[in-house]
Amino acid sequence: MKDGLFEETVKKNYLYRGKILSLRCDDALLPDGSPCKREIVEHAGGVGVLAVKDHKVALVRQFRYAYGEELLEIPAGKLEEGEDPVLGAKRELSEETGLEAERLKLLATLYPSPGYTDEIIYIYEAIGVKEGKQHLDKGEFLRVEYVPLEEAFLLVENGTIRDGKTLVALLKKKNG
Repeated sequence: MKDGLFEETVKKNYLYRGKILSLRCDDALLPDGSPCKREIVEHAGGVGVLAVKDHKVALVRQFRYAYGEELLEIPAGKLEEGEDPVLGAKRELSEETGLEAERLKLLATLYPSPGYTDEIIYIYEAIGVKEGKQHLDKGEFLRVEYVPLEEAFLLVENGTIRDGKTLVALLKKKNG
């Protein structure tokens, strides 16, 4: 029996390898040595950027297929395998909103659903925001909305904003 709460991976069994994620059903050992299965979604991670300009936060409205509805979110996206999160955040901010930042400050490192995925989302605040040119990825459809910061806080409180990374970013900013 091992000390603590560590679970040992015996064998990684890949069921699916895709462009965005991979799915495994691993053989593992519990802390008491008992065998178990662990279903894991592998993901390269993501970034989100809180960009405030003239007391307005840049949010994107985008249809999210998995939920069947439009969500209001901070600009965000998937990291490429091995990509530096700061570079990914700059890229996503520019692609989705056309905004550029003089620098990025890490606000939080988020584990969105630790029960089944290894995804990590790095949330940054854009400092020194200036206008640039939006250049969406092919097949990406969204609208940029500039919402007064105080109104964005109300959208969190009234449940309009439900996206986890956006909630964390706005709460960190509010409690700053």
